[in-house]
Amino acid sequence: MGPSKRAPAGQVVAVTGAAQGIGLAIATELAAAGARVAIGDLDGTAAAAAAAQLPGEVAGFALDVTDEQSFTRFLDAVETRWHTMDVLVNNAGVMWVGPFDEEPEHATRRQLEVNLHGVIRGVRLAAPRMRARGHGHIVTVASAASKLAPPGEATYAATKHGVLGYLTAVRAELRGTGVRLSVVMPTVVDTALAAGTSSGAVALLTPAEVAVTVRAVIARPRFETTVPRYVGPLVRAVGILPDTLRTAILRRMVPDQVAALHGDRSARHAYETTAIDQPGAEK
Repeated sequence: MGPSKRAPAGQVVAVTGAAQGIGLAIATELAAAGARVAIGDLDGTAAAAAAAQLPGEVAGFALDVTDEQSFTRFLDAVETRWHTMDVLVNNAGVMWVGPFDEEPEHATRRQLEVNLHGVIRGVRLAAPRMRARGHGHIVTVASAASKLAPPGEATYAATKHGVLGYLTAVRAELRGTGVRLSVVMPTVVDTALAAGTSSGAVALLTPAEVAVTVRAVIARPRFETTVPRYVGPLVRAVGILPDTLRTAILRRMVPDQVAALHGDRSARHAYETTAIDQPGAEK
């Protein structure tokens, strides 16, 4: 089925990390648009509770994106319930913020496992199923950090740069198969993941704004989309400037998260304890 103004009505859409934050906003937006939505989350109880609050055909499933068997069971469960899966939204993600040389090893590992390997795993497991059917769409919610690299988010930015590189390569491999790939790259969004951080020169986004963009990308697929839209062209324009001028402009544009924390991690304590130290929440 090609893209249309009616999409995603009637489509089966699976969303990872969707019991709260951006993922829940995406599930809410798509359910309201008439999609059949599978909410996957590390907290299976929260996923089921979230699904029960949404209209239409919505179901919640336990999903650990860092575990191959768990992700496979999730995709199997979606296809068993609805006999197909039209769209996978890779949304789950975690973030540690602070000076690069103070980042604990377990925080580095956790971000790589969820943000990068989780996306790789989702694409590697879902795309062949879609290719066999001759159609499908994988939308990955990455970050403007796929293009930029805020101080204090070194590993997080590395994972998001990696996601964009991976999707670019796989997109070339899937050309002509009917399987589309898209990456949505928002600036800072008002969620627990961003607690205590700065949005820099750009207004703080709401999860609903990202969700509306995801819905639009499902309706009319395109590979790269930044939120706000002007960020992509602006980054490309700045990229051709001489290094000194480029650095000066980026220093004004890109938030310095080390400075935003001012050495006080209390604003991020609850989030990082749950998502990084004792994993239980994703984006």
